[in-house]
Amino acid sequence: MQSLRKEVSVMEFSEQIQVLQQNYLHMQFPSRSENEGLARVAVAAFVVELDPTLEQVTELKTAVSEAVTNCIIHGYELGEGEIRLHCALHEGAVEIIVEDDGKGIDDIEQARLPLYTSRPDLERSGMGITIMESFVDEFSINSTPGQGTRVYMRKIIQRDDR
Repeated sequence: MQSLRKEVSVMEFSEQIQVLQQNYLHMQFPSRSENEGLARVAVAAFVVELDPTLEQVTELKTAVSEAVTNCIIHGYELGEGEIRLHCALHEGAVEIIVEDDGKGIDDIEQARLPLYTSRPDLERSGMGITIMESFVDEFSINSTPGQGTRVYMRKIIQRDDR
């Protein structure tokens, strides 16, 4: 079976999931702060069939919260846009993509530095990407200035040591 890590469109994502006969979730919602909680709860409910620990659920919810908040605060800082959340279960893990069509990130390496924030005017901590990376097993971020950002996260839920 193959992973969903490669760059795929939403349609390709859906087709790939169906071919692999995996459970999946697609959501699209406005970049409003109240929808950050919706994304957290949706992902937590989605992974239940893998029987995660409370710690794993908390880590996933936090990582998704950071990704969605970054779309709201940074991607669409000058207005409202759409955020897309895609999840799939694959070989005892959950794969999550959070993406927007916002302003994108000019320098991803700089953005990945702990304590760096492009919005010091909002008293942001600059720890969002660091938190996401620390709570998942695989992480990648792709962005094109003026076109948007895509965050990929994978967290292993089923382990042999249970």
